[in-house]
Amino acid sequence: MTSTSVQDVSGRLYLAVGRLSRSLRQAGVPGPGHGALSALATLVHAGQLRLGDLAAKEGVAAATMSRIIASLVEAGYVSRESDPVDRRAWLAKATEEGERLVSGVRSTRVQELNRRLDRLAPEHREALLAALPALEALISDEDR
Repeated sequence: MTSTSVQDVSGRLYLAVGRLSRSLRQAGVPGPGHGALSALATLVHAGQLRLGDLAAKEGVAAATMSRIIASLVEAGYVSRESDPVDRRAWLAKATEEGERLVSGVRSTRVQELNRRLDRLAPEHREALLAALPALEALISDEDR
């Protein structure tokens, strides 16, 4: 592939993934915004985290994460307690209600994605299936 065609693929892939993600978010259930849901999903997956660690995982400033967590605590989706090791820091943990919310959002969005996949021509579904390992490799590179 030439560098121009790689850039074309990169640009098209970036736009397609972004638009699909936004479209599926809009098809989701009402409630917290994308940033709050992302932070909540991280807490569900990772368990209890210090706010600074959660902010780093989410790629946002500590002050932004503090506001996000405050809204999630107020809504009952997250509990917050003082870190016993460092009393200046806070630990956040998803509540059962928060876990149910994340599960419901995933379920709603996965169902919507299933509906869209069902409408695709068989050759497009097969192409997506064949591309999944490459897409998953792009994500796993992020974790390194």
